[in-house]
Amino acid sequence: MPAGLHRLWAAAEAATIGRGGAKLVSAATGISPARIAAGMGVLRGRAPHRRASTGRKRGDQFREDRDPTLVPDLEKLLADEVAGDPMTERVWVRTSARKLRDTLQAMGHPIGHCTVHRLLGKLGFTSRANQKRRGGSQQPGRDEQFEHIASQRKRFGASGLPSISVDTKQKVLIGPFARPGKTWCKTPTEVHGYDFTSLAEYRAVPYGIYDLQRNEGHVAVGISNDTPAFAVRAIARWWEQEGSSAFAGATELLILADGGGANGYRCRAWKANLQNQVCDRFGVAVTVCHYPPGCSKWNPVERRLFSQISLNWAGEPLKTLDLMLGYIRGTTTATGLKVKAHLDDSQYEKGQKVSGEVMDRLNLISHPVRPDWNYTLRPRQNGATQ
Repeated sequence: MPAGLHRLWAAAEAATIGRGGAKLVSAATGISPARIAAGMGVLRGRAPHRRASTGRKRGDQFREDRDPTLVPDLEKLLADEVAGDPMTERVWVRTSARKLRDTLQAMGHPIGHCTVHRLLGKLGFTSRANQKRRGGSQQPGRDEQFEHIASQRKRFGASGLPSISVDTKQKVLIGPFARPGKTWCKTPTEVHGYDFTSLAEYRAVPYGIYDLQRNEGHVAVGISNDTPAFAVRAIARWWEQEGSSAFAGATELLILADGGGANGYRCRAWKANLQNQVCDRFGVAVTVCHYPPGCSKWNPVERRLFSQISLNWAGEPLKTLDLMLGYIRGTTTATGLKVKAHLDDSQYEKGQKVSGEVMDRLNLISHPVRPDWNYTLRPRQNGATQ
């Protein structure tokens, strides 16, 4: 007997018995009381009788089966989204399932956004975030420059000569401003809702110097502008207070710097200030090697000094300059990193002009390898001249 008729037969017997019939028939036949009750409902006309499934399809199951142009129109919309013409005046917007639904409905397809979601998955589309994998256009001579930097570091290291890596860290607003990261505390610290410069007591400019040989850092915190004069003054102070004594008798200094910013390879003021404030003043020959544009993450000061400082003050609002200096000085690592810091409250004007005549008087010798990125400044016999 088919399962459906079996249930109806049991229901008919239970109805004949009357009160308690479903329980007695269930005990005798093994059919559950719920199935018997459902059968009794069918006999009384309260529930439709379901036919046993034959495995045959009773019609179009999905919207795209009834609407053969739906999927081609959706693919056309997606193709337009990812391959728009930049020469037209069309304003592009971020596509969502609901926006696609509205567009498809306007084209005569009565569907909902859930159907759009299902079709997108069927076509192989998913909601994804961007992944940073492209390195951008590679600068000509990039690999050659890295090899040259490695050879200069090896030469200076083998000779016991000082090598430093320099750069400016991201500017910091001093005051109750939110900082990335988390910290252990009982109650969260209240900070400003917006990072407006007008709300800050100062805008600090940290310039870092990392000693490659001694694994030591020195940070000059300025409260003015990030200029070549500020950068070179920090280097000159480091040499006067640290470098000259740590590397007694050294007459050469290697500086690794980024290709842009206050210490960029195109900056005339950077080279002129190095000549006057370091080379001529201390009688030291300075060799500068710049990292190619877009390669600042390879600069040792970034990963060996600044990254550790960021970890040390993560989640801590830098409300005062003293607090900021304290966090910098308190930065250490398992490898023995030590950091010193000082405040430079001098004012530095932007836009320092250096004439061609001044550049001609520099004792600058360019290297054969990428001469714009690699050069050596040597002391002049007549001392510092402007």
